[in-house]
Amino acid sequence: MTADSGEGSGAGSGVVSDRRRWIALAIVMTASFMDLVDVTIVNIAIPSIQEDTGASFSAVQWVTGGYALAFAIGLITGGRLGDIYGRKRLFLIGIGGFTVASALCGLATGAEMLVATRILQGGTAALMVPQVLSIIHASFPAEERGKVFGLFGAVVGLGAVSGPLIGALLTEWDLFGLAWRPIFLINLPVGIAGLLLGRAFIGESRAEKALKLDLVGVLLASVGLLMLLYPLTHGREAGWPLWGHLSMAGSLPVFALFVAYEKVKTRRDGSPLVELSLFRVKSFAAGIGVQLTFGVVTGIFFLVWTLYMQIGLGWSPLKAGTTGIPFSIAVSVAAGLSVQQLVPRFGRKVLQAGALVMAVGALTYIWEADRYGTAITSWQMALPLVVMGLGMGLIVAPITDAVLAEVPREHAGSASGLINTVNQLGTALGLGLVSVAFFGAMDDVVAPEAVGTAFGGAFVHAMWWVVAVLAAVFLLMFALPRRKAAVATGTSSASSADEPEREQEQEPVLV
Repeated sequence: MTADSGEGSGAGSGVVSDRRRWIALAIVMTASFMDLVDVTIVNIAIPSIQEDTGASFSAVQWVTGGYALAFAIGLITGGRLGDIYGRKRLFLIGIGGFTVASALCGLATGAEMLVATRILQGGTAALMVPQVLSIIHASFPAEERGKVFGLFGAVVGLGAVSGPLIGALLTEWDLFGLAWRPIFLINLPVGIAGLLLGRAFIGESRAEKALKLDLVGVLLASVGLLMLLYPLTHGREAGWPLWGHLSMAGSLPVFALFVAYEKVKTRRDGSPLVELSLFRVKSFAAGIGVQLTFGVVTGIFFLVWTLYMQIGLGWSPLKAGTTGIPFSIAVSVAAGLSVQQLVPRFGRKVLQAGALVMAVGALTYIWEADRYGTAITSWQMALPLVVMGLGMGLIVAPITDAVLAEVPREHAGSASGLINTVNQLGTALGLGLVSVAFFGAMDDVVAPEAVGTAFGGAFVHAMWWVVAVLAAVFLLMFALPRRKAAVATGTSSASSADEPEREQEQEPVLV
């Protein structure tokens, strides 16, 4: 084992270690892309899954919601396990388990097995995903992280919108007569390659001081998240029963108990599941708030957009999937520009501009949906989608850097898990609000001939919700640091002197 310090090891060694870092980055970003695609790829294939397995609507809800629940509940724990046992080790366990779970999903003989394997897939993703940001944070010095998180933001945007397109293509091609199954089986070669290359190129890193797994914290966080997310995911299907409201209300005292216990755990042995001290870092606390609210935006938009096109307009999965291509391209382009060129010059104004641009795109979409009704075409949707995509790209890349930049490296895993959990929580909140923002704008029973008009009107209603939440995102961004430079370096006048020492102490080890 050699330390990847690049100091006192010769020029040649430095070049090799630099190349290995960038190869490792490509590996973890590919894994992240695989996870992001898997979150959205299933929605487009639901009719095929129902036809092949005879799955009930409730089972289909579990196929999509079970993954999200297992993913959200396990994220914080997965991040802390990486801190304790090594981020490379947990990443490899996660990607290996994710690959096996994907194979089992593709080979599922019925709806029950598919639900169970999707939950397993979400749980293994919770081990893999937090390590991605942690490995980036531990492998790249502060001055390089802006560029790296720009790339990461582009991958996030591309992955979020590519899922429906990839799912549409694989489902309509019906490869080898397998119908929907290739949407899961496609993960096998990617996962195996990531496992083998990850062993060779990813550097190991872990928390500097010895930590212990906070089992009581894991239990409290899991119970609280389950009490909140389960009713949000399945409440509408059950008719928003009383138990759902009681469960969501009951999650608040559970979270309060979790916070109290974490304070005790911190004083006792310094190994809490969540480092509450992170919230004293202004960039982290503000960024978490922005990500939670922005997650609500994406949760509402992507679901109602899919329902509007496939059910309201009657478009095929392929047509709906290809309609999102301009959005995907715009997100990727804006994500790269925002971090590398715009944010260093204009600071948080870029993120705020992103929220305003997205709102303009949503307002344009509202105008077009009202004007053209069910006769709207894909090319007419291109303008609002490009505008919304540009706005999203200005947010998704720099916000990650802003949240993590000042986080001590020994807590990178815990912070990354919390970031991803907050994203999932925001998305779940958005999905829960769809019942009000979208379905609440329609009658309970809609005549077949009126479906297009009803869904179009509901889409417009939901988009007004998107605009309102984006306005809240814009206002919350005033709590972010003004200048990107202060965030990117991860230092302030009080901490700059400590940075070189921390960089040297926490340098990851390459095998």
